[in-house]
Amino acid sequence: MAALVRRLGAEHLDVAEDAVQDALVQALRRWPFHGVPPAPGAWLFAAARHRAIDRLRRARRGAEAERLAGLDWAERAAPDAAHDSLALLLLCSHPALSAEAAIALTLHAVGGFSAGEIARGLLQAEATVAQRLVRAKRQLRGVKTELDDEVGEGLVAERLDRVLSVLHQLFAQGHAAASGDAVVRADICREALRLARLVTDHPEGDAPAAHALAALIALQSARVPSRVDAEGDVVLLPEQDRSGWDRALMTLGFRHLERAARGTTLTRYHLEAQVAALHTAASSFEATDWPAILAAYDRLQCVAPGSITALNRAVAVAMVHGPAAALEALAPSHADPAVANYPWLHAVTGWLRERAGELRAAALDYATAAALSRNEAQQRLLLRLARSLDERADAATRPAAR
Repeated sequence: MAALVRRLGAEHLDVAEDAVQDALVQALRRWPFHGVPPAPGAWLFAAARHRAIDRLRRARRGAEAERLAGLDWAERAAPDAAHDSLALLLLCSHPALSAEAAIALTLHAVGGFSAGEIARGLLQAEATVAQRLVRAKRQLRGVKTELDDEVGEGLVAERLDRVLSVLHQLFAQGHAAASGDAVVRADICREALRLARLVTDHPEGDAPAAHALAALIALQSARVPSRVDAEGDVVLLPEQDRSGWDRALMTLGFRHLERAARGTTLTRYHLEAQVAALHTAASSFEATDWPAILAAYDRLQCVAPGSITALNRAVAVAMVHGPAAALEALAPSHADPAVANYPWLHAVTGWLRERAGELRAAALDYATAAALSRNEAQQRLLLRLARSLDERADAATRPAAR
C-alpha cells in the first residue's frame, strides 16, 4: 500500500487502496491453483499497479492513467520499505488534516482497520469515523503532495507529535483487538514497533518521546506470547508464564527507555513505558511494585487524563488500597457516556466487585462486558468468569447438607 501510494501520488490514495485490495483478491483466486510466485511481494505490487491504471481508465481519467502507465516503473518501483512506510505515515499526519482525522486515516491506510474497528478502538460512533475518513481522503486529494518530499528535511520533526499519537493508537488497536477471534493482533503490534523504530532511526525522530513510545511498544509486545493459551483463550496477567515473555523485545524496550530519559519533558509515553517496565521487571504478579505503578498513573492522569487511564489506574488502586477504594475511584467513569459501552469498564468493575465479595454483582458485570465485546476470545473468558461466580454464589447460599 505504502509503495503504491508513493508512486501514484497522494491524490490517488483511494485508487491505491482499491487496487491493493483487487490484487489481494486476485492472488487468493490464483495462487492456490498456480502456486505462490517466487517473489510474491513483487507480484502483488505489479498486479496492484495494473489494477490502479485500469481503475483510472474506467473512471474516464485516461490522461492520468496514460501518464502513470508511461512512468519508468522499473526505476521507481524498487521497494524501499523504510522510505515508503515513513512517507505514508507522514502523509497521514499531514497538517491539512485534523488530529482525529490523522489518527483514523493512519489506522485505516497503514494498519488496514475498517471504520467499525477504528470506532470501537477509539470509543466513537462508526458513522463519525467513516465520515472522517472520507473527508481526510478528500483533503489529501486537494493537497496533491509529492510523497517523495514527505520525508524531506524538517517534516519528521514538524509532524513528530502527531506521528507518535497515531502510532500509539495503532499499537493500542493491535494490543487489544476490538473484534475477531484473536486476543491480540501480533502483526499490528510488530508493524507499530517497526514504524516507531523507523521514526527513532531518523535523525529528526531521535527524540526522547519517540524512544519512550518505542520502549512502550516493545515492552508490551514482549508479553504477547503468554497472553493466550494453546486453545487461543485469554490468560490474565496473574496466571501468565513469565518465562515465555520475549527477552529480546524486553532488552530492546529497556534500551529505548534509557534513551528516552535524555530529555526534560515528561510525556504520556514515558509514564506508560514506566508502567510497562515495572510489570516486565517483576518476577511475579504479587512481586510487582504496585505503589510505583499507582504513582505513575497518578502522574499520567495529570499529563493525559481520560477514562481509559482512570480504568487502568483503578486496578493499581485496588492492589494498593483495596477494591472499595478502586470502585470509588472508578465511579466517574461509569457516568462518562464515551465509555458506557466499553467492555473492559464492566470487566474491571466485575473484577473489583469479585475481590470485594460481591459475587452476584460481579457475575452480572462480567456478563455485561461479554455482551458488549466483539472479540470472541474475550467473550469466552468473560462468560466463563460470570458462570464461575454464579456457581460460587449458588454454593454460598445453598443450605448446608445435614
